[in-house]
Amino acid sequence: MFENDDARLVQKCLKGRIQAFETLVLRHQKTIFNLVYRMCNDYDDAQDITQSVFIKVYENLKSYKSRYKFYSWIYRIAINDTINHLMKKKHSTGLKETFKAINSDPSETYNQREISTHVQRALMMLNSDYRTLLVLKHFQDCSYQEMSQILGIAEKTVKSRLYMARQQLAKILHKQGIKTND
Repeated sequence: MFENDDARLVQKCLKGRIQAFETLVLRHQKTIFNLVYRMCNDYDDAQDITQSVFIKVYENLKSYKSRYKFYSWIYRIAINDTINHLMKKKHSTGLKETFKAINSDPSETYNQREISTHVQRALMMLNSDYRTLLVLKHFQDCSYQEMSQILGIAEKTVKSRLYMARQQLAKILHKQGIKTND
């Protein structure tokens, strides 16, 4: 994807070229924002955290190692910042996202919205480690290898923790009266 180009942009940033950092921000801000938003479930907080992430990225560009994928490095910063924010906040709120109907059947749209709301609430009830795994896998479409790099844990550990996270999510949904495909 952009790995080699990202590494070159980082080198340009380190030489003082601000436009290179702007390119990195434009390239990654939407993905980072989506990740953070899925984890904290608050639009304003997600904007603040995303901005903080890019400030930290800029301040720590010298510590980036080009042999690793840039997005794995920035994801790790985003995940850590979000977890720190959630620990400080220590409370969760409901999903405020609005959904657009894909079809014109109001009952189907309502059912999809209800399920999505239940899933988002259940996600917020999980501990941050499990929530992070589920968000990376199912909302960010990361592979096990990418998740391993982002989280700094072995692929086997990613798989086993993801399994446990899914089990806990299913239990929470079951308690809410939502049937899952265990």
